[in-house]
Amino acid sequence: MSSQPKAKERKETFATSSGIEMKNHFTSQDVGAADLSEPGKFPFTRGVYGSMYRGRMWTMRQYAGFATAEESNRRYKYLLEQGTTGLSVAFDLPTQIGYDSDHQLVAGEVGRVGVPIDSLADMEVLFDGIPLDKVSTSMTINATASILLALYIAVAKKQGVSPDKLNGTIQNDILKEYIARGTYIYPPRPSLRIITDIFAFCAKEVPNWNTISISGYHIREAGSTAAQEVAFTLADGIAYVQAAIEAGLAVDYFAPRLAFFFNGHNNFLEEVAKYRAARRMWAKIMKDRFGALDPKSQMLRFHTQTAGSTLTAQQPEVNIVRTTIQALAAVLGGTQSLHTNSMDEALGLPTADAARIALRTQQVIAYESGVADTADPLAGSYAVEYLTDEIERRAFEYIAKIDDLGGMLSAIEAGYVQREIERAAYDFQKAVEAQEEIVVGVNRFQIKEETSIPTLKIDPAFEQAQVERLRKVRAERNSAAAKAALANVETAARSGENLMPTIIAAVEAYATLGEIADTMRAVFGEYTEAAY
Repeated sequence: MSSQPKAKERKETFATSSGIEMKNHFTSQDVGAADLSEPGKFPFTRGVYGSMYRGRMWTMRQYAGFATAEESNRRYKYLLEQGTTGLSVAFDLPTQIGYDSDHQLVAGEVGRVGVPIDSLADMEVLFDGIPLDKVSTSMTINATASILLALYIAVAKKQGVSPDKLNGTIQNDILKEYIARGTYIYPPRPSLRIITDIFAFCAKEVPNWNTISISGYHIREAGSTAAQEVAFTLADGIAYVQAAIEAGLAVDYFAPRLAFFFNGHNNFLEEVAKYRAARRMWAKIMKDRFGALDPKSQMLRFHTQTAGSTLTAQQPEVNIVRTTIQALAAVLGGTQSLHTNSMDEALGLPTADAARIALRTQQVIAYESGVADTADPLAGSYAVEYLTDEIERRAFEYIAKIDDLGGMLSAIEAGYVQREIERAAYDFQKAVEAQEEIVVGVNRFQIKEETSIPTLKIDPAFEQAQVERLRKVRAERNSAAAKAALANVETAARSGENLMPTIIAAVEAYATLGEIADTMRAVFGEYTEAAY
């Protein structure tokens, strides 16, 4: 009896972003011995907590910050009223790279992509009326993370909240800035020293704070594949753990407060598998490579943000659909925290209405879809288990290559990681231009008349108001106390003592962010990217 001829398919081959071939169907023979251990148990493939969302939902954050501290404070209060369960602070570019708002290099950038923070006076306004012992706050800040954490601790003290009652995260992931984003200040090695100072300080003084959010998000935004995102993010994590151990910290002393940050992208099954693979890999790395004994040190807890790079200015309402798919994959993959992008973010900062719809997307998934009622509901799917195994295999191959190059710092300095991401981004763009990859509304399904949607406009007057407040702070503070506090920061930077206590003292004396960053620039120098 002759077999039936193979039906014609849409493409010769089907593959994920990582080049993993998707067969017509998968069977038990494709997955071997799938890890179907219970959620909450090593290697945590199925989730870091036994009950997952049956116990509590993921933290619903909406990333926000713009114009001035007053405007941002109003947006935070609005989002809390709408049901967010955690704040997520976006800082403007001058704040990210350690310049005050009146610096000559930053004219026109103040308040444009986030909130400007020059001093404790701004931080007091930003969190006015928001009790910091009642909310979890994530701050997306890297080169100046130590200063922003110090400011947060200082404003909490002014509210009567002790540091041990604070709960939240600083991104504090400088290695990915050299790889993919570029908002660095100091060279890599002194930057790692600052990070390990934060680890040591928080382990003792701010025990509920996540001291780093090791970020694959920006690596993916730069064009990496899913497997590269996992590999390079975990390799960064390895570098941070190694640096902390070399600084004399015991792994189980600081590792329970490490967190991760991933990108929620479009390929639904691959994304679910990506999170599962990353969790399993990190558990093995911490146990086998670093000898971590505390299960909390072995757990990969992560925040997800849906993919900004997938948002289109064309037919922006379609972005709601993209974001829903990406958010659902993150939930099915076991995220601890989630931000959903707004439909208008390819055009500008989100309006309040667009941010509300983005938040409602999370709430519908949480309370109407049923997917939060059982842990790891896609476990046992042949396709998902195969992709989980394959992403793990490919990511470990990258990590082995990075180890051969001398570790992540050496790999970054040699340009290896950057070149791999550039190659992946180039391949994807070629596929879009050849219509091998379809982007709805961009290279297919276009419409002649684009719909117009409201966008958020930043009044230029906000910048001048910010500069005036900064100058008022400088005029009214105790200048001698601020100068002495900055001198102590310099002494700590040169001597190798922990920087955090001196930075906290400096912000409490109303030394500005730019002054503190400049003090450390004078000691550590500035990083200039090499041409590869």
